[in-house]
Amino acid sequence: MTDTAVDTVSTRYAGRRVPRVEDGRLLTGHGAFVDDVTRPGMLHACFVRSPFAHATIDDIDTAAALALPGVHAVFTAADLNPDVVEAWHAVAGKDIPDTPRPPLAEGEVKFVGDPVALVVADSRYVAEDAVDLVEVGYTPLPAVADFRNAVGSDVIVHAAYPDNVAGGLAGAPPDEDLFASAPHVVEEHIYQQMYVPVPMETRGMVVEWSSSTGELTVWASTQTPHELRAFAARLLGIPAQGVRVIMRDTGGAFGQKVVPMREDMCILLAARKVPAALKWIEDRRENLMSAGQSRHVDGTVRMAFDDDGKILAADIDFVQDVGAYPTPYPVLTTAAIGMFFPGPYRVPKASFAYKTVFSNTPGLHAYRGPWQYETLTREMLLDSAARKIGIDPVELRRINILRGDEMPYVNPNGMPYDNCAPADTFEQAVKILDHEGFRKEQADALAQGRYVGLGFSAYIEPTGAATGHLATEGATVRMEPTGKVNVYVNGGSAGNSIETTVVQLTADALGADIDDVSTIQGDTAVTPYGAGTQGSRSGPMTAGAVHEAGAILRGQILAIAAQMLGAAETDIELADSRATLRTDPARSVTFAEIAYRSYYEPAQLGGVPATLEATARFTSQAMIHWANATHVCTCEVDVDTGKVTLTRYIVSEDVGPMINPNVVEGQVAGGTVQGIGGALLENLAYDDAGNPVASTFVDYLLPTATEVPPIEFGHVEIPGPGVGGYKGAGEGGAIGSPPAVINAINDALAPLGVTVTDLPATPATIVDLIERAGRGKDHEQWS
Repeated sequence: MTDTAVDTVSTRYAGRRVPRVEDGRLLTGHGAFVDDVTRPGMLHACFVRSPFAHATIDDIDTAAALALPGVHAVFTAADLNPDVVEAWHAVAGKDIPDTPRPPLAEGEVKFVGDPVALVVADSRYVAEDAVDLVEVGYTPLPAVADFRNAVGSDVIVHAAYPDNVAGGLAGAPPDEDLFASAPHVVEEHIYQQMYVPVPMETRGMVVEWSSSTGELTVWASTQTPHELRAFAARLLGIPAQGVRVIMRDTGGAFGQKVVPMREDMCILLAARKVPAALKWIEDRRENLMSAGQSRHVDGTVRMAFDDDGKILAADIDFVQDVGAYPTPYPVLTTAAIGMFFPGPYRVPKASFAYKTVFSNTPGLHAYRGPWQYETLTREMLLDSAARKIGIDPVELRRINILRGDEMPYVNPNGMPYDNCAPADTFEQAVKILDHEGFRKEQADALAQGRYVGLGFSAYIEPTGAATGHLATEGATVRMEPTGKVNVYVNGGSAGNSIETTVVQLTADALGADIDDVSTIQGDTAVTPYGAGTQGSRSGPMTAGAVHEAGAILRGQILAIAAQMLGAAETDIELADSRATLRTDPARSVTFAEIAYRSYYEPAQLGGVPATLEATARFTSQAMIHWANATHVCTCEVDVDTGKVTLTRYIVSEDVGPMINPNVVEGQVAGGTVQGIGGALLENLAYDDAGNPVASTFVDYLLPTATEVPPIEFGHVEIPGPGVGGYKGAGEGGAIGSPPAVINAINDALAPLGVTVTDLPATPATIVDLIERAGRGKDHEQWS
């Protein structure tokens, strides 16, 4: 594309708060979700799940279930598992030795909810009744539910891993001499509980196999329709061109629906063995018990500082629970916690070591910023260090946070930061807060016996990481015979508003009126390959794909317009779905007229190609687009009840130029609320025997509008290295909010000598810490 071509259109929609394309249907109840799919004679699936965390499967008697009217089949591991051809995921690759993942449990069950058999019936109701009739003989075995006790335990989750360690890694060893000699060394042991994405729509799919044509059609709630298509083809050993995946609306995913899990494998395998389409829709209890776990890390972090508060070294040593069947391979992804631990700060030396450990609980899966523990621990540690050194946490961060004039900057673990200025978002957040004013209010409140606190959290995160299959994204842009434009991308409506932003970008690329642009997404039969919604990549990668395909189509439009107007292409400007002569604005042709000439009068084009369609595959030349943000939380803690009331919440974020500020703020707000839930409420807890004790919303608590104050936004727009300078915005809110909330609580409770280091910070936890601190003080007085 030439510079002249760039000048033929002007940006009109990117950067504007364009209303969401999706809202019309979603807000009026006209969305199309997997459970809305109905096929002729469709059958329904339901899983028989283990009631034990660990047991041998002695026998399975399906006779009573098969005798129930309406039941078509009951499949066990012997029926489905041998049909697996390949079961690797693109995000890990085919050459990495993955951890075990059979579709149905074989020989042993390894967590409560482990799928043991699959019932197929005329309706979900009949299938659920039949599940109760399947008699499974179990011999219970000891379970290891707490991953902190798993390494070297007598209980072995997988025979191939006798020490229960799935894997681990260590960077450079810590500089113990430096830690021993530093003026200030601060260390904390921090435990983050297991909590999960909880999408509004649970997992589900409809699979229809045509034996006559050898074609498989899948309607799925997924973030990655093309990867699901490829996975299904590999799994079944059929040609990929014989698989079609259709994703319409997806009611949230947040990482849980990036890669197909074991239940998805079962439905794909079973669909070829039944006479009609097969539907499986997960209920909420199944989702909480079996869809996987997130976070759940235990570790020790420490930092060394000089007399001026400058960081000298940082070290993190941690263990992550990967459950029984992590998806996908967890060892390398967990390394990100260690690699990113230095964060947006000037850290001369850093070290890390970790283990990923099996337990008799659901398998680890991705959740919005899977490496988030690095920000949680680092930011909590900085606040703890500030208290111990005797400096305000704001000043400690100000001393150490990276500035824009220091870019590019390579952190001590080799992460190459660039195109960002963490100090800018930090200072903007401090200004929005009025830091000095808050400290005065805090002192006044304490004098009145009220405990209010302030918490900061700063982070830097990689978005749109260009590695493996994530490095490319495709787009097709077509002008239809009416002059309207359709843009085809992998996409799909999963809550990230990609329908809206891709329409904005396409309208700008072509000089089209935005009302003349529509998008078709999520159907592998018509959309080019894309890696889907993951890793905060949709913004920068679809922008690149639309830019390249749009440039080709724009050239085609200009060529036809130039022929029609008898002018040079360089003399034509595209705007408002019209091609106009710069030197004579009265002379123009509309996109509709151009399309009519192309489709219906091609002989009049005088040899100019009639094509009005372009497909391009964008390959990112930028390894990483670094986004960053600062979160600020204020709260009040009732020291009698332990109740935490959040009083103010501020986010200053740099995701580059914003395609649509409404979308960016929606993404940040959604992630922030999820992080608030993780800090205060959510806990997918298990007892010592591995039984889930929070498998419904009665026990698994989620934040509501009553727990979340209005979120105030600040924006810094430092362009990234890619097309448009766009960076990803999907994961940041969930990364930055938990430590901001915990730091606010700890700041409020500092006068009582209380520090929360085990999450979540429930009222019971807070009261217990206050009482223990009080008993400690009384003991000192008595002694």
